[in-house]
Order: sequence, then C-alpha cells, then structure tokens
Amino acid sequence: MRDAEPHPVRLADYRPPAWLVDTVHLDISLHPTATRVISRLALRRNPKGDATAPVLLDGDGLTLVRLAVDGTPLAGGAYEASPQALILRHPPSDRFTLEVETLVDPTANTQLMGLYRSRDNYCTQCEPEGFRRITYFPDRSDVLAVYTVRVEASRAEAPVLLSNGNLERSGPIPDTDRHYAIWHDPWPKPSYLFALVGGNLSKVPDHFVTASGRPVDLGIYVEPGKEARATYAMDALKRSMRWDEKVFGREYDLDVFNIVAVSDFNMGAMENKGLNIFNDKYVLASPETATDTDYAGIESVIAHEYFHNWSGNRVTCRDWFQLCLKEGLTVFRDQEFSSDERSRPVKRISDVRTLKAAQFTEDAGPLSHPVRPESYHEINNFYTATVYEKGAEVVRMLKTLLGDEDFRAGMDLYYARHDGDAATIEDFLAAFAEASGRDLSQFALWYSQAGTPRVSAQGQFDPAARTYRLDIRQETPPTPAQPEKKPVVLPLAIGLIGPDGQDLPLTLDDGRNLPRHVIEVTQAEQSFVFTGIDARPVLSLNRGFSAPINLSTNLADADLVFLAAHDRDPFNRFDALQGLAFRILKAGAASGTLPDAAPLIEAARLLLADSTLDPAFKAQALAIPGENEIAREIGSNVDPDAVFTARRALKRQLATALGTELEEAYAALAAPPPYSPGAAAAGRRALRNLALDYLTSGGAPEAIARAKAQFMAADNMTDRFAALAVLVQHDTPERAEALDDFYRRFVTDPLVIDKWLSLQAQIPEAGTLERVKDLTLLPVFSMANPNRVRALIGAFATANPTQFHRPDGAGHDFLVDVVLGLDAKNPQVAARMLSAFKTFRQLEPLRRASAERALRRVAATPGLSADVTDIATRSLS
Repeated sequence: MRDAEPHPVRLADYRPPAWLVDTVHLDISLHPTATRVISRLALRRNPKGDATAPVLLDGDGLTLVRLAVDGTPLAGGAYEASPQALILRHPPSDRFTLEVETLVDPTANTQLMGLYRSRDNYCTQCEPEGFRRITYFPDRSDVLAVYTVRVEASRAEAPVLLSNGNLERSGPIPDTDRHYAIWHDPWPKPSYLFALVGGNLSKVPDHFVTASGRPVDLGIYVEPGKEARATYAMDALKRSMRWDEKVFGREYDLDVFNIVAVSDFNMGAMENKGLNIFNDKYVLASPETATDTDYAGIESVIAHEYFHNWSGNRVTCRDWFQLCLKEGLTVFRDQEFSSDERSRPVKRISDVRTLKAAQFTEDAGPLSHPVRPESYHEINNFYTATVYEKGAEVVRMLKTLLGDEDFRAGMDLYYARHDGDAATIEDFLAAFAEASGRDLSQFALWYSQAGTPRVSAQGQFDPAARTYRLDIRQETPPTPAQPEKKPVVLPLAIGLIGPDGQDLPLTLDDGRNLPRHVIEVTQAEQSFVFTGIDARPVLSLNRGFSAPINLSTNLADADLVFLAAHDRDPFNRFDALQGLAFRILKAGAASGTLPDAAPLIEAARLLLADSTLDPAFKAQALAIPGENEIAREIGSNVDPDAVFTARRALKRQLATALGTELEEAYAALAAPPPYSPGAAAAGRRALRNLALDYLTSGGAPEAIARAKAQFMAADNMTDRFAALAVLVQHDTPERAEALDDFYRRFVTDPLVIDKWLSLQAQIPEAGTLERVKDLTLLPVFSMANPNRVRALIGAFATANPTQFHRPDGAGHDFLVDVVLGLDAKNPQVAARMLSAFKTFRQLEPLRRASAERALRRVAATPGLSADVTDIATRSLS
C-alpha cells in the first residue's frame, strides 16, 4: 500500500483487540502466479474489547475469491471488502468460523513481504505486517492462535514443503503431480510468526536431546550443492540450544526445529516458530568463502533467532511499540552467548563499537527515538539500532544493577508469568522489581527517553585527607519531540588504580564498601568520596561500558597511557588507546596538522609487547578509529576530507614508529593449516592482518608486493580478503590484478561477490562513484536482491564518507536516484538506503546543503511509499 501521508500510530491509542482468533486452519495451494489460500478462523469476541465492534481483518493488496460464515457463503452485501481490509459489520454471533479464500501472486511480490519467490522457491516473511499480504486477518501481535497448515504444490517444483510446528502427515495427491504436507503448531502465536517454505532444497539433518531427555530433529535446508557450507550453522544451533538450557533454563518445546536459507531476504533472519527463515549470508560458510567475521556473524544470528523461541515467541510483544521487549532482550542474550563461546572482552569491544557507530549516531540525529517509541508512521523503520543495540544495553544495565542472582530470578518470573502472553515493558520490569525488591520506576526512563546521556566525571585527590572525590554530572541533550530530559539511572562500574597498577579497595565516606565496584548515579549532579587513598589514583570509570553514555573525564594523556598498560578492565584498556587516538585525530582534522602522537605510540608499543594479551584484543585496541567514528566524536561542521587526511596521516605515523614490532607480529602470527574459525586462530589472523594493513599504509612497493603475495597464497577467505582490502586502498597494477583474480575465482558465488562489490564501493578516490555505477551494470548485480544492494550501494553511502559526501553533491544525487527507483519495488530496502542521510546535519555547510537538497527531492516526489516518506520527513524535521 502506498500512502503519501501515512497516519501516525500512537502507543497511547492502544486498545485490546475486539475479536480474538482461537485457531487458524490454512490450506495453501502453491502456484507461481496464482497461489490459492483458504483460511478458516475460529473467531471469538474479546471480553476485554469493544463489545459492539465489527470484525475487521487487515489486508494488503489481496484478491478476495470467497467468504463463508460457519460454512454458509456470504452474499456481497453482508460484508465490505477491499484489497486492504475485510469488514463484517454484523457478525452472526460472539463465536463463529469465518472461511476466507484469497489469491496471491508470489512471483510479482518484489517487496519480499508476505509470500514471495526466491530463486524459484516459495517463502514467507510476515514480521511485522506481512501476513495480511497472504490472507485477511487481525494482523497484530496480541492476537495469538494455534495454527494448522496444509500446503500443497507440484512435486517437481517444490519437493520440500515446510511450515511451523510439527509435521503431522504428508503424501502425494492422487491422480495429480502434486503432493501435500500438514503441519501443526501447538503453541499459540501471533500471525507475524507464521512461516511457509516450498521448493527444491537439500536438508542437512542432525538431532538434539534436550535437558529433560526429549529428542528434537534438526534440519537446515539449503540450495542443492551447498550442504557442506551449512555445517558450522548446525554446530552453532546445537551450541545455542545447550547454552540456553544452561544459562537461562529455557528448553526447546517442539519435536523439530528447521532453518531455511534463502537468497532474497530483507533482513538477516526471522524467528518464526520452529521454522526460522534466514538470509543465506547467515547460514553458508566454508574456509574458502567466509571470513572469520562471517563465521562469528553466523554463530551470533543463529543463536539470536533460536533464543527468540522464548524471548519473542513463547512470550511475545503486545504491540510493535514493545519491539525492544523481544529484540533488545534477545540481542543481549546472543551477545552473552557469543561472549561465552569466544572472548568476552573482545566481544564486548566489538558490540560497543557497533553500538556507537549505529545507535549513538542515530541518537544524535533527526531519526532519534526512544527504545520504546511513542508513535510511528511506518513500523518497518523502527527495526533500528536503538531498539536492538540500545535495547540490549538497557537489559545489560538491569543485570549490572541487580546482580546475577536477582537478574536470573527476574527472568524466570517473567517467563513463568507471561508464557503464552503478549507482554509489555511494564510487565518485564515488574518481574525484576518483584524478584529483587528494587524500585525500577526511574530505571524505566531508559525505555521512554531518547538520546545518549553525556556524563562528565571530574576526579580530585586530597593527599591530606587521603580521599578521592568524584564529581559526576549527567545530562541528555534534546531530541525530536523531547526537549526536556530527566536524569536516568547510571550503573557505573568503577576502579581506582594505584601507582603500582593494582586496583585499590573502594570504601565510601559513609563507610559503605562496593563489593561489585559499581556506583549508581541517579541525579543530575552527584558526588562520591572514597577514603583511605594514600597516593593519587587513576580513575577507571564505566568499566565494561556498563552504561551506554558519552563520557568525558579530566584524565591527562599520561593517565590514558597508564590505563592502556595497567587497567585490569580490558574494555577500558581499549578505550584509553581509542581516547588518545581521538584527541589526535580531532585536532588534526580541525587544524590540518597532527599534534604530537608520542603518548599514543607509547601506549600502543606497551600493548603490543604485552604477551599476556589475546591477539584479538590487541587487534581491536590497535585499530585506528574509522572515519565515521571520528566524525561522530567531532559532532558538527565535519569535513570528511579533513577527517580522511588526518586518519591516513596518523596511520602512517604509527606504522613508521611501530614498524619493527609490526614486522615481528606479522611474521610470528602466520597460522599453519588447516584453517579453524575458532576464536584463538581468528584472533591471530586479526592481529596479523592489522599489521599488514599498517605496514602497507605508505604504499611502498615491497609492502604492496607482500600484500599481493598473501592474497595469492591464502588458503582461507579471511587472509585473502584482508590482503585484497589492503590492496584496493592503493591505485597500483596489483590492485587491478587482485580484483580481477578475485572476480574470476568467485563469480558464481553471490555472497562472495558481495564482498568484492563492497570493497570497491569503499575506495576513497574520486573515480569511485563512476566505478559503483559501472558495477550496477554487471550481471552479478541486481537491484532486486537486497544483499547486492546493501553490499554495493549501502557500502558506498555508509562506509565511504569522502565520496558519498562529495562537495559537488553527485554522491547524494546518486543515492536518491537509487532510492526512488527502488521505492516502487521494495520500499523497505529503499528506506534503509535513504537512512544513510541520518548524519547530514553534522556536515560542514556546503555538504549539508547538498544533502538537504537531495532529501527534499525525495520528499517532493509524488506517490512515495510510507516507508520512504517517513524517513525523508523525519530526516528533514
């Protein structure tokens, strides 16, 4: 549905559904262009709803064929039907069965919402409002029903037929070339969790035995010939199932669990009950085609979607304003899983970098919104970093405040109280308040208040009194529709480090000890005085990034060097190095000349020499902040060219100063075959490839030759791709040769070609825009495939600031042309592409004006989708 002026949906307007659906029986006859859907809904008037309301069922582009009540066909005057809605103004009783028959065209469904085709396979995507594109239904998350699905198709076209729940029976349909399967899901679920798949797919089978001894059949379905590339995903699934039993006490509840990998998908994956549908990017991996990052991503996303079985499925969200209740909570759970499976410090650093890059940027711009928004025009646009990543941080703060025992008790109470329910944030917090005895009313502001708090911490040592006074001030800047902010609860993990590098005991002046080393800040201004301090300590605050804040302190460069060398908290060791780098880069971008980098070089040298540290941690800590990170720190009047120049200069300076150490690291970290995606081996590759990047930064011929040699000799995609990423930064014959070689090797593998497209889109050179346009003409690229669009267009717009924000505006105009072309076919992807403009107000005036003109061209275009209209309007507000 296209709507130039979408009407806002408001949390305050929520009303319980007037009608409930107890059971849904679907009979779906698959056909490429005319799929027939017969739904039988057992409707019941909701005693908590409007007693006089008609039956109102949602639709989206539907063709109604037939309608019957309790088996009796309805005449045309007994109902109102349009492609967008079906209304029975005079229901026959408070309970009846409604039978609805519709026709849908999966092949023409380019939105990839509802029932559509991906490489001749049928699949569905129903979250948030895609089920209404299949049949008329009260398509809202608080209408839960038990589903039985009969699906039939041509045996030749779709030998595999899958849906939610357990398979009851299947077989051929006599005297036809068709067959059927009947699936039953005993657990009530909302329509957004419905799923169906039909196609020519190969199954990778396995099994799992739950903690209570119940067997579960596992299956991952992929395109024939790709079975071997699903083995890691299966291993990750089994580890996820066991971990959720051990850590959260959550056991799987069906006889089967299936995953299907599809090539055309708007998102990463979808947690449909018992039948998860995945973008194949997050299933398929082999050493030759997937990087260490890909393997980690597969592990994380497999876990995320499986964990939804409880945090999202068994307990779902009452309405889409509560989206963080399932997504933020489940991101927290998958982060904890990956932390346990890999390196907790490295995972924490990676997650915080993602949070700052995506969510802090979102919070600082026109698209800022609370973790639970008050209203929306298009719910597709609220699957954001704020809902996911900041939502996870809020859950993490809750655990920090309550402690492990009370947090687990709160989770258990929440599941026990709301199993089979559609819950709210208030329900969630109430369980923790009851389990812990804590008042969480102020903490709840994290869900309703947008923006990233700015926290200033000033420490002062008094040698005469043997005290250390810490003064903290917090404020949250105004955001759209929220000019005034209240102080929030800040659980700040803290350490005071003595001259010997050891943490000091923490005793407050009121005699209280801090056994968990966490101070709770609840006021706009608050002071803490620590006693028994004999020498000036160095403050280590917000350890582990215990609160998602922008923190400033009065620490000197020497203090940051000290923290980088001695802090027992790995995150703050990392953050100290990053803080030194940001100070240099911000000054360099402003003046055109880098200030003295000696403190950063000293800290980096100390860290490189520390043999007790994980190579993966060193790789994270020694990486220079990216251009977008630097721009975020600058905040306003950003010149992308100045940022790029400062970053390149600092990188080359570090490479020169640390050349010997980097050479030694590169030589020492060469990993013997065979390749392993495990954390230890991946960490060695990460540090070695960082060293290669530094050593090649000056473009010396011998360094280019070394990168080319690594590219040619690599026995895994991580090392090959890292070498290619280094080579593309230098306009040399070796770059062209390596790009051509990579293309020839992998031209038939779309997921690998995505990497090739993305790298070229990020080349920081004046010719990149034309290169990107040329790449869109290649047979390997398709505007109809979201992965290709994200890889090429998305990478150009979000990861190449000097070229996307060209002073002549050509980069902006290009993206607008792409968005307007996509909008008619896939509004969701178009809107995501347009959100690349979310930081335009931080640019210097010339580029800022260009970006605003581009956005206004979008906003002035008639017939826009609600998705794109929403992003354009909010970006310009």
